[in-house]
Amino acid sequence: MRKDFLVFGSPSIEEPEIQEVVNVLRSGWVGTGPKTAQFEKDFSEYKNADHAIAVNSCTAALHLSLIACGVGPGDEVITTPFTFCATVNSIIHSGATPVLADIDPATMNIDPDEIEKKITKNTKALLIVHFAGRPCELDRLCAIAKKHNLKIIEDCAHAIESEYKEKKLGTFGDFGCFSFYVTKNIITGEGGMVLTRNEEDAARIKKLALHGMTNDAWKRFADKGYKHYHVTECGFKYNMTDIQAAIGIHQLKRIDQYWIKRREHWQRYNEAFSGLPITIPADPQENTRHAYHLYTILIDEKVLNISRDDFLEEMTQHKIGVGVHYDSIPEHPFYMDRYGFRPEDYPNAMRIGRQTVSLPLSAKLTESDQHDVISAVKDIIEQHSNDKKGRA
Repeated sequence: MRKDFLVFGSPSIEEPEIQEVVNVLRSGWVGTGPKTAQFEKDFSEYKNADHAIAVNSCTAALHLSLIACGVGPGDEVITTPFTFCATVNSIIHSGATPVLADIDPATMNIDPDEIEKKITKNTKALLIVHFAGRPCELDRLCAIAKKHNLKIIEDCAHAIESEYKEKKLGTFGDFGCFSFYVTKNIITGEGGMVLTRNEEDAARIKKLALHGMTNDAWKRFADKGYKHYHVTECGFKYNMTDIQAAIGIHQLKRIDQYWIKRREHWQRYNEAFSGLPITIPADPQENTRHAYHLYTILIDEKVLNISRDDFLEEMTQHKIGVGVHYDSIPEHPFYMDRYGFRPEDYPNAMRIGRQTVSLPLSAKLTESDQHDVISAVKDIIEQHSNDKKGRA
């Protein structure tokens, strides 16, 4: 038994970003300014993208991308039922109606065949999620979008490092949206980024992220003299600050180093769990790069004699932090009540959502930490397997 609780998704924070934050605080410029601009430049170069706009969350990135796509009331946006609520909420906040298409049970990504069943004359866009860092079937999705004249927004919250056929995710669709939340592969505490190829879309998103103003504070109050601004749209308060960007600049420099660590953790889990009566993640597909953001196992009560939620509780008792990614969207009362979603209409998302457990996988995880995780999983499974044998 561990002495200390292992926090799920605890990030690796190192001295360079600490000093960068201190420098920002001492500079007196803590809002959106030169560090944010540098982070945008560094991220766009890393992704080989034309334009990158830093915002305060991936949720904001999704919302702004939908608006820039022209999505609004009367439109439908197809997305996955196996995602965080922010994906669906961003569609709702745009004024459109979310439409769910079930997932492939092996990849846990949205199933292109299910998408084609849901397209109507009102469908305006596809909002696809690269779950756990695994790329969606982008050739098929791009073909569907082209055939039906649909926009594509990529939710890359799990997939900063991911690639599909040697091209980085977030650059296939019209917009790519990223998260730097505290549990993500690189972090700024809170924060997000939008990628786009179109210069006009980039300019509009930047403007919408700060109240719809034509000049941000850095431009208005910099040493070149005060610049007047005009509000040309009713925008939002979605901008990233230089304090956040200061963290991201140095996190991004270590992105591949962190990816290698998580890949090692992933492989060690695979080796440890390969003979157990649980479902482990499918191997990455050929010609892709998996971001290894989540390591999810499936707990089938009929096989293990323990429910998923009881398994979570027992892992906590072993002082191991775990996550659930995710109970499917139709399980939540709000979406049931407003849109009539029912879990059984999306059987793959329902089953996986009710069985899934995410194990610690961050770059901060040590071999000793991972040994404790593996030991806890094996102990719980062995205990309940013996209980089942005893009753038999």
